[in-house]
Amino acid sequence: MDEGWFEGFETLDFDHAGVRIHARVGGRADGPPLLLVHGFPQTHVMWHPVAQRLAPHFRLVLPDLRGYGDSSKPRGAPDHANHGMRAKAGDLLALMRHLGHERFGVCGHDRGGRVSHRLALDHPQAVSRLCVLDIAPTLDMYEATDLRFASAYYHWFHLIQAAPLPELMIGGCAREYLHAKLGGWGAGGLGHIEPRALAEYERCFCTPEGIHAACEDYRAAAGIGLDEDRASRAAGQRVACDLLVLWGARGVVQKLFDPLALWQAQCDGLVTGHAMPAGHFIPEELPAETADEVLRFFGA
Repeated sequence: MDEGWFEGFETLDFDHAGVRIHARVGGRADGPPLLLVHGFPQTHVMWHPVAQRLAPHFRLVLPDLRGYGDSSKPRGAPDHANHGMRAKAGDLLALMRHLGHERFGVCGHDRGGRVSHRLALDHPQAVSRLCVLDIAPTLDMYEATDLRFASAYYHWFHLIQAAPLPELMIGGCAREYLHAKLGGWGAGGLGHIEPRALAEYERCFCTPEGIHAACEDYRAAAGIGLDEDRASRAAGQRVACDLLVLWGARGVVQKLFDPLALWQAQCDGLVTGHAMPAGHFIPEELPAETADEVLRFFGA
C-alpha cells in the first residue's frame, strides 16, 4: 500500500472458530467503539475515505467479513451455514469482545448491513445503535421479487446456483465481472473508487477462493438465512436499538422498495433515515456526507 494509506490504523488477524478474521483498528483510543462492515464485492478498505473523517471521534474497527478480503475463505458446507449471516455476525461479536468492546455501534453497507442486522437480532445487548446503508430487510426483498428486481439484482439469483457453475462463469472474466458490479446499481462507473481500493478488490475477489466464498455468501442468504429470518419474525424478534437507514437516490432500493417503512416494521427503536444523492456505493460516492451522518447518529 502507498504511504499514508490508513495512517494511524493497525492491522490484526483474529482467529474465531477456526476462521481467521482480518481487520484494521484505529481512531481515537478512548473514543466510543464503532464497527464498520463492508459489503459485496469489496473489503474493509471501502471505508478508507469515511474512516479518515471519523478517526478523531471513534475507536474504529474495520473487519473483512469471512469469505472476503484477507479473512478466511472456507469451502462451503452442504447447508452453506459457514458463510451465513449468523456465522459472520458471530465472528464480529467475537472480534469486538476480543478488543474489549462489549457494547458498540455498528454501521454496515450492503452485505455488511445484512450481517449487522443479524448481529443486532442475535445479540441485542451488544449493539448500542445500528446504521444500514442501501438495503431493505433481506426477507422482504426476496419475497417481493418481480421482473424488475430480478433484472436489477440478477446476481442474487445467479450466485445461488449450485457450484461450480457460477464460479466457473465468473472466473472466466473475474476482473470484468468485478468492475461491472462496482460500477453498477446507480454508481455510474468506477470513478468513486480510490485506485488503491480497486486494486485490493481485484486482488481479493479475483481468485477461485474469493469467487467461491462470494457465491456461498448468497447461497447461504437464500437458504438458511431466510429460514433464520422467518424464525426471528415468528418469535417476534426485532431490532431493539435506534436505527439509521440511508439509501442511494439513484439505486435499486430507492426504485423498488420503501426502505424506511420496511425497517420501521422490524425495529422497536427509533427509525430515521433518508435517500442520499448517490447510487449504491454511498460511503465511497459521498464519503464526507456519510461521515457526517454517522457522526450525528452515533453521537461521538
